[in-house]
Amino acid sequence: MLYSKTEEEITAERAWYNTKKVWLVHKDGFSLATLLKTEPGSLPEGKVKIRLEKDGSLLDVDEDDVEKANPPMFDRVEDLASLQYLNESSVMHSLRQRYGGNLVHTHAGLNMVVINPISAPSMYSEKVMQMFKGCRREDAAPHIYSMAQAAYRNLLTTRQDQSIVLLGKSGSGKTTNCQHIIQYLVTIAGSTNKTFSTEKWQAAYTVLEAFGNASTCMNGNASRFSHIVSLDFDQAGLVTSASIQTMLLEKTRVVRRPQGESTFNVFYYLMSGVDGSLRTELHLNHFAENNAFGITPLTKTEDKQRASQQFSKLQAAMKVLGISGDEQKAFWLVLGAIYHLGAAGATKAGRKQFARHEWAQKAAYLLGCTLEELSSSIFKHQAKGTLPRASTIRQASDENGTADAGSKATAVECLEAIASGLYSELFTILISLLNRALKSSQHSLCSLLIVDTPGFQNPRLAKRECGATFEDLCHNYTQERLQTLFYQRTFVQELERYKEENIDLALDDSEHSTSLSVAVVDQASSQVRMPRTDEARGLLWLMEEEALQPGGTEETLLGRLFSYYGPAEGESKGHTFLLKSEKDKHFLLGHSHGTDWVEYNVCGWLNNAKQNPASTNASNLLQDSQKKIITSLFMTRAAGATVLSGSIAGLEGVSQLSLRRATSMRKTFTTGVAAIKKKSLCIQIKLQVDALLDMVRRSRIHFIHCILPKADSLKALSGSMYKGGECEAQGESGDPGLMQLDVALLRAQLRGSKLLDTLRIYRQGYPDHMVFSEFRRRFDVLAPHLTKKHGRNYIVKDERRAVEELLESLDLEKSSYHMGLSRLFFRAGTLAKLEEQRDEQTKCNLTLFQAACRGYLARQAFKKRKIQDLAIRCIQKNIKKNRGVKDWPWWKLFTTVQPLIEVQLTEDQMRSKDEEIQLQKSKLERVEKERNELRLNTDRLESRIAELLAELADERSTSESASQLLETETSERLHLEKDMKELQAKFDAMKKQLESQEMEVMEARLLKSSELSGEMDDDDDDAGGEWQIKYNRAIREMDFAKKKLQQDFDDKFETEQQNKRHLERRLADLQTDNEDVQRFVQQLKKKCQKLTAELQDTKLHLEGLQSRNHDLEKKQRKFDLEQNQSQAEVQRERSHREKLAREKDIITGELFNLRQQLQDKDSELCTVNMKVQQLEAELQDLSSQESKDEASLAKVKKQLRDLEAKVKDQEEELDEQAGTIQMLEQAKLRLEMEMERQRQTHSKEIDSKDEEVEEIRRSCSKKLKQMEVQLEEEYEDKQKVLRERRELESKLLNAQDQVSQRDVETEKRLKKDLKRTKVLLADAQIMLDHLKSNAPSKREISQLKNQLEESEFTCAAAVKARKSMEIEIEDLHIQMDDVIKAKMSSEEQISRLQREKNDLQSRMEEDQEHMNELMKKHKAAVAQSARDLSQITDLQSQLEEATKEKQEVQEKMHSLQSQLEFQEQSMVEKSLVSRQEAKIRELETKLEYERTQIKRLESLVGRLKENLEKMTEERNQCIAAENREKEQNKRMQRQIRDMKEEMGELSKKEGEASRKKHELEMDIESLEAANQSLQVDLKLAFKRIGDLQAAIEDEMESDDNDDLINSGDETETDSEVEDRVDGIKSWLSKNKGSTKTQSDEGSLKSARSVVTFFLHHYSLTCVSP
Repeated sequence: MLYSKTEEEITAERAWYNTKKVWLVHKDGFSLATLLKTEPGSLPEGKVKIRLEKDGSLLDVDEDDVEKANPPMFDRVEDLASLQYLNESSVMHSLRQRYGGNLVHTHAGLNMVVINPISAPSMYSEKVMQMFKGCRREDAAPHIYSMAQAAYRNLLTTRQDQSIVLLGKSGSGKTTNCQHIIQYLVTIAGSTNKTFSTEKWQAAYTVLEAFGNASTCMNGNASRFSHIVSLDFDQAGLVTSASIQTMLLEKTRVVRRPQGESTFNVFYYLMSGVDGSLRTELHLNHFAENNAFGITPLTKTEDKQRASQQFSKLQAAMKVLGISGDEQKAFWLVLGAIYHLGAAGATKAGRKQFARHEWAQKAAYLLGCTLEELSSSIFKHQAKGTLPRASTIRQASDENGTADAGSKATAVECLEAIASGLYSELFTILISLLNRALKSSQHSLCSLLIVDTPGFQNPRLAKRECGATFEDLCHNYTQERLQTLFYQRTFVQELERYKEENIDLALDDSEHSTSLSVAVVDQASSQVRMPRTDEARGLLWLMEEEALQPGGTEETLLGRLFSYYGPAEGESKGHTFLLKSEKDKHFLLGHSHGTDWVEYNVCGWLNNAKQNPASTNASNLLQDSQKKIITSLFMTRAAGATVLSGSIAGLEGVSQLSLRRATSMRKTFTTGVAAIKKKSLCIQIKLQVDALLDMVRRSRIHFIHCILPKADSLKALSGSMYKGGECEAQGESGDPGLMQLDVALLRAQLRGSKLLDTLRIYRQGYPDHMVFSEFRRRFDVLAPHLTKKHGRNYIVKDERRAVEELLESLDLEKSSYHMGLSRLFFRAGTLAKLEEQRDEQTKCNLTLFQAACRGYLARQAFKKRKIQDLAIRCIQKNIKKNRGVKDWPWWKLFTTVQPLIEVQLTEDQMRSKDEEIQLQKSKLERVEKERNELRLNTDRLESRIAELLAELADERSTSESASQLLETETSERLHLEKDMKELQAKFDAMKKQLESQEMEVMEARLLKSSELSGEMDDDDDDAGGEWQIKYNRAIREMDFAKKKLQQDFDDKFETEQQNKRHLERRLADLQTDNEDVQRFVQQLKKKCQKLTAELQDTKLHLEGLQSRNHDLEKKQRKFDLEQNQSQAEVQRERSHREKLAREKDIITGELFNLRQQLQDKDSELCTVNMKVQQLEAELQDLSSQESKDEASLAKVKKQLRDLEAKVKDQEEELDEQAGTIQMLEQAKLRLEMEMERQRQTHSKEIDSKDEEVEEIRRSCSKKLKQMEVQLEEEYEDKQKVLRERRELESKLLNAQDQVSQRDVETEKRLKKDLKRTKVLLADAQIMLDHLKSNAPSKREISQLKNQLEESEFTCAAAVKARKSMEIEIEDLHIQMDDVIKAKMSSEEQISRLQREKNDLQSRMEEDQEHMNELMKKHKAAVAQSARDLSQITDLQSQLEEATKEKQEVQEKMHSLQSQLEFQEQSMVEKSLVSRQEAKIRELETKLEYERTQIKRLESLVGRLKENLEKMTEERNQCIAAENREKEQNKRMQRQIRDMKEEMGELSKKEGEASRKKHELEMDIESLEAANQSLQVDLKLAFKRIGDLQAAIEDEMESDDNDDLINSGDETETDSEVEDRVDGIKSWLSKNKGSTKTQSDEGSLKSARSVVTFFLHHYSLTCVSP
């Protein structure tokens, strides 16, 4: 239903928009402020002026730190996507407001945000569940049950698998929400034969919490394993089976854990809650003082009692799940053995053995083996039984490697390995037993998955200095992968879909995903067999390689990791997610897009990558135990492949869906690289997460973001080392401080989840989409005319055209949908509206169908009744006939003989039918037996086929991996052989070349020796001297060449060094410029993105207004239709009224005819009366004649009786006619009253409808005007934003052009600066010489320095004082202006109030006069009513007298009648009787007249009463109006009094301000005097500056002075020249600024610059020799 805003809401919203409320973002959070309008140029570029709402302070802040605020109506909005301005501060404000109101659930588009309420409120009761049952997401409030209901509804409608993934930090309530979801689904959906109940699921989570939860630094009851709950549903939506798969169990927590954290809860439950006999059997009567695993009993009494209660609860839960007593005892035995192994300990040096053998003996007893077997399994690595045969050479090599690793491991490491292996096996069996209690063999259609993993763990958040562990890295990596899946599904894939469908959106994927931080952990190498390559690999792969290398350490691991992913030398730290830590063996990894930096400690991480044989011997040790309860429990572990490489537990199952899930997980572990690396402990982590994501990707995913409100909230509630579910019993009576939010933590979680990006694409995009054919088939019920036109199942050649016709008939807003290439996309909420319309139409159709069905059934029942009636009549007829022939002898004979004839025939038929029945029964039994056998065979074959398919997939994957491996090895071997051949050929060529060169050397030596020997034989003396001279000359030439080459090399090296320094300086300058430009570009990009987001928000708001306008137009059309209908009804009423008028005319005609007949009858009555009188006269005559005889007397009597009878008949006819006349008059009066009433009602209805029409038209015109104004404003804002965007783009292009042209300009500028500096240096040298010649003493110099410092200090103090005074004066001026404005406003308000008072007084006087008139009228009416009442009483008394007279007359008439009869009998005269009758008639007419008078008076009394009531009502209204006027007058007087008080206060403030102003003016005069004295001192400096500038210009024009400047600069180094150049440049710039500005402040600055210049030269003269 369209919500229409009231005038107050519209004015409040308009006032909000006019004030321009914004959020100021700062490090502590965000604050509400008002954006103030400023004049252009009054603020620097990129700055805005705001006023904080908290304290009213004015601030100048950056534009990037300001975000638009939403109106107050959006403070507790249920869906964050419906915010008018979507930004980070608005989202956090809405979440904080809802959380403060105990509304922890909030929709975020298609996802949900849940803030952990810490306590367990009453919002999760069964009554609340029933409220959400069957509801759609759009109709329900945000709740965890609404998300579960949405997933369940989608499962039933689409028949597609669904999954719910919970994301968030540790302690944010993921496991609790998972339990609520399962409880809702089991309660609402129900199960077949009531197999699943909430009690069973509560028991399952009680067991999981005991064996898999522990206390951490962030959560007192944290889950230390990941699990997937699978609920399978059948065709009717009932739960048929369920299963739990677990992975990434933190099994090392049993033996070692961070400081301050606990082991699993079950150990504390067992040590505190086990009873006497079992405690004695487990040897837990006495605890060891030291435990190598850190498992120590609780010390506090309260903790012990709570742990004992939890142990009892755990036993009851295991009993509910069908775990027998022997199985429970086996669990307690293994847990006790783990404790005793920790108490036994191991030697740290020397021989590998137990440190305390008595505790080891207890452990061996509990495990059902001897101490020697236990010791050999732990320390000698020879498990009992045979090891599994290696299927490939790779497995054999892996086993050899693990054996070597076990031989190198210490005794403590072996002991820890066996303990963690035992607990892992125990946990795996526990999951198998849980699945045994939840499984079912019934047929399932689809399933719903709930994924719960441990949250992000960061010790820094808990204010702990220690680094995170490898297990924390695994859980954080899992959460990172799930976050990546969320971003891919909700943002990246949506963008890709829009691009495929040619839909343009103003969004870009600036940050593709969290793949960089994930790649640091799990990036794989393409060369699987090469352990050392230059290709980048993740941490897990590097850990495996370093664990296999002989010299691998944590330092080399970190070195290789930073060489691949660390920041480069010139790269900034913002481009990487891996940083070095200040601590040794630590590194920082940025999770959640770099918003959550976690410091990890890598000490001992390589041990996690090494396979210890002791851990693999744990399963054999349990299977070969001498205790039957342990053997029977753990032998099932070896029978079924319930675990993949010790990684994922709970893959057993008998349903088809569970087998399919297990097959998909096995395929993940047996394809590609996973087939080769599945035995690696580190790679198993990646494979487990891959399997989890592969399972989830096959379904439709619903994401729930769990938010941690405060970092220390859960730890504050935890209390002890374990919680055991106690936090759920806190109820609603928690600490009120817990309902507060840490804004910084909330901002980090929102940024890490990228929730704003998904909300933005949800708002701007089209989240709902359907294929054309599906949309047409689903919603063609809304267009019945199209269905009638084409038929229900008509074939469409062009689906797009058919959908367009359907959309045109639906009359949807154009902006609410978009036609893609193959799909139809809808805005958020549009598809829900269509679904609601479809439901309404379907309800109407079903109602019509039910009516048709009921009508058909009623007609059939009527036909049946008619047939039954006919049959009954036939039976009755036959019975009558039977009665007639039943005594007939032939009939008796026929009825006796006929049954005897048919007996034989019926017996034969019965016999044949019995035989046929027996034959069919035997066939049915045989078919049923065969069907059961076939069903069993089918089930067995299906299970066998599934197993064979799994084995075939495993074998196929292994063969594929082996073939891939073989191909890679073959290619590598061929490549190596080719390289070998090439190297061999090169080696042979080099060998030949070397041999030839050796032969040549030998020949040269022989020739040289022979020549030398021959020459020495000829002339030894001459040759020796000659050779010596040549030798010496060659040595000298060689030395000279060496020196020359060395000198050339030094020169070149020096020039290269200079060039290098110059290039380095230039490169540094360019890098700084480039960084500045990049920073500027990033700022521009951010500003552009912000403006684009605001533009999109404005566009969405405009579309919302357009859709609202469209709805109003539809409503207007509907109203016009209703108006036309009402006008048609009015026309019908008018025609009906005319018809009634015609009927009235007819009745009046009939009435006239009846009156004519009545007059005729009256005339006849008169004639009869006259005859009666004549007869009476004759009677008198006859009576006077006594002499008449009796015959004539009898004749007269007879005539008299006849006449009396005629008179009576005529009187009766007259009475009847009078009655009909009266009835006709009453009917006429009733018709007239009815017509008058209908006319009044119709006139009232027409008037009300006309008023409604006018009111709606006025409101529509107002709203249209408002919308037009808003549209114009939005269009102007849009044009302004576009202009700013174009300006920013032009600025960006100019900046890029400036960067490209900067090299040439800088070169020119440097040349010019070099010339200028040379001139300045020459002038400075001349001045130094002059100062040297006129050098004063050191004492004078120090005095001058002191004086200059003092003058500078006083100058600075004066400037500061003047600035402060000016600021105070400005503030006082502002205050004065405010006071004057307030005074003027108050005066205006007082005058306005005075005018209103005068108006009210005049109105009161008028009302008083009106009231006096009304009182007079009232008194007159009361007097009139009194007179009327007296008249009424008189008339009533007259009426009573008339009635009395009537009674007396009637009595007299009776007596007269009796006398008349007596006289008739006694032959008395009848004249007396006629006179009495005439008197009676006269009295009756008088009585009728009195009755009519009484009726008229009664109507008059009624009218007078109504007038009296109206007058009393008007009097009450006048009195109420007078009271309101009096109250308003009093209120105005109070306001006037308050305004006078405010005026007094303002006058006081004005006096104080004037006094302060006078004081400040005095201070300003003193400062101006000081300023004048300082200006006198500056004149010499200005003179010197002018001379120096003239000299500089002369020297720059002349080019002949270069030699002199160069000769003068030879003694100075480059560094000194650069320092002087910089000093002179700064002095020149200051001097130029001082000459430009003529204000006092500028003169003081120039004076300070001159003083510093002279001080600089004085220091130079002192330093220079």
